[in-house]
Amino acid sequence: MLKKIVIGVLAFIVVVYGGLVAYLYVNQRAFFFSPAGETFDPAAIGLDAEIVTIPTTNEEVITGWYAPPADDALPAILYLKGNTGSFSAEHERFTAFTQAGYGFLSVDYRGFPLSPGEITQDHILADALAAFDWLAEREQHIAIWGRSLGASPAVWVASQRQADALLLETPFYSAVNVAAERYPFIPVAWLMLDQFRSNDWIGAVEETVFVAHGTADQTVSVGNGERLFEEVPNPYDLWIEEGADHSDLWARGIWERAQAFFSEAEQGG
Repeated sequence: MLKKIVIGVLAFIVVVYGGLVAYLYVNQRAFFFSPAGETFDPAAIGLDAEIVTIPTTNEEVITGWYAPPADDALPAILYLKGNTGSFSAEHERFTAFTQAGYGFLSVDYRGFPLSPGEITQDHILADALAAFDWLAEREQHIAIWGRSLGASPAVWVASQRQADALLLETPFYSAVNVAAERYPFIPVAWLMLDQFRSNDWIGAVEETVFVAHGTADQTVSVGNGERLFEEVPNPYDLWIEEGADHSDLWARGIWERAQAFFSEAEQGG
């Protein structure tokens, strides 16, 4: 009798666990990406930027904002967004870039509000590369800035192209590493479709790299940024801000640090 009960309990656990794994597998992109969000028009917020469309793979296009630098000595910043909403919601940053004389290009990857299509790792990487190539046709100096999820395509682009500098804000070591931290009881390495293995690409990055993270980051633990920085071939600095959460670094002065970094990288320092 006891044996039957034990077998029954184990069978129940297996069924429940299998159902949970299947649910997470089928819905994983809904958990990972949150594309819905408000969009903005640059003219409506007083930003002097052009709305551009950029060809990408599969004969599709992505939409972004572009402004050239006011001074040829300053780079244009390729700003690669995270996994939620539209890049246009971060217009405060773009206003700061242009007010300081920097140019910028930022886009919505396919599947995000301003760019139709399907969200996949391959599409995000291809879209980031297409944005860089489009910008490189117009600007001699480019600094890449990737935030959160965007840090991963930023690493990918830097491993494939040559920019002046690479800034990674709250990056993950890999997306599958973050998933394993959250779901240690799930074999995520076998199941995850979009693993964004920045750690596999960072070794090919020749640009000078600045990594910024907060100790209280509840989305991507600070250890991710620290581990990734350890593998950077050409490090500039690792800024760990005590008590900062995932979205706090802008208010805590990352832009001032970024300007110093871009200036030193431009000078070869």
